[in-house]
Amino acid sequence: MTIARPITFTTPDGITLAGMLREPDDVTRRAAIVLTGPFTGVKEQVVAIYAEGLARRGYVTLAFDHRNFGASGGHPRQHEDSAGKLADLSAAVTCVAAHADVDPERVGLIGICLGAGYALKSAAFDPRVRALVTVAGAYNSPQAMRAGMGLDAYRDTLRELTVKEQATSDGQPMMLPAVRDGAGEAAMPGAEPFDYYGTDRGAVPGWRNEVTYGSIRQLLTFDAAVGADFLAVTPARIIHGTRDEYCSPTAAQEVFDRIDGVRDLMWIDTTNHIDLYDRPRYVEPAIEACADWFDDHLVQATTAH
Repeated sequence: MTIARPITFTTPDGITLAGMLREPDDVTRRAAIVLTGPFTGVKEQVVAIYAEGLARRGYVTLAFDHRNFGASGGHPRQHEDSAGKLADLSAAVTCVAAHADVDPERVGLIGICLGAGYALKSAAFDPRVRALVTVAGAYNSPQAMRAGMGLDAYRDTLRELTVKEQATSDGQPMMLPAVRDGAGEAAMPGAEPFDYYGTDRGAVPGWRNEVTYGSIRQLLTFDAAVGADFLAVTPARIIHGTRDEYCSPTAAQEVFDRIDGVRDLMWIDTTNHIDLYDRPRYVEPAIEACADWFDDHLVQATTAH
């Protein structure tokens, strides 16, 4: 059994974030896991499944809404703020490290999908994070995006987004749908994202099907993959699906190869990216792999930083 309770905490720049803290009936490990999840995601979706699974295995877990999304503060709403999300993760680590049942030397991070890149970079530059697991990760790299699109197309896209991210006549930023059923512009185009966010699978009150155009520019210019070069002694496990058309298995391998330290790469035989969001056949092995990694690197040993 686990106990879940809503909490709030504040970032250094004064934004109040809403989270869900889960605790086992008997906290045996005295370790805590902070979770961050997919693009536009909120705490009741993907991260809730992983947070509950790890709490049942004895960990204190914190899933929360990043700034500008869900029940958390911040403006503009529905805007991806890459630097701000890193600040949010730092504040979340501070929050769980202060918990009475948690050893502050035993705090880990899990990042899922887009959150994997944020967790990677956060762990690389926050020595308080003692172990990291990423799942179905998107490891944003402007260099890779430029190479894939071509320099001219990359620059043209940035130019178009810079125009579109300007405020409308009522002072609100321009928005586009996060997902769309069928043809048309969306931040996450195609049937697969809609199959999760546009259906009962991902339908929760706190999620909204819109995002700022400026969010896309943030993703095109944010370098998360660089975190692999700075993890140092922080043990990292990468869990990825063998078939994933949205977050490249090749990119996961490349990030793994850049890590110079204790590392592990685990493949799960998936059919698509969102298998690792909520399908028990795929999620349960992933949660077990997360727990095993944290058992080894948070519970049985405290890494010297």
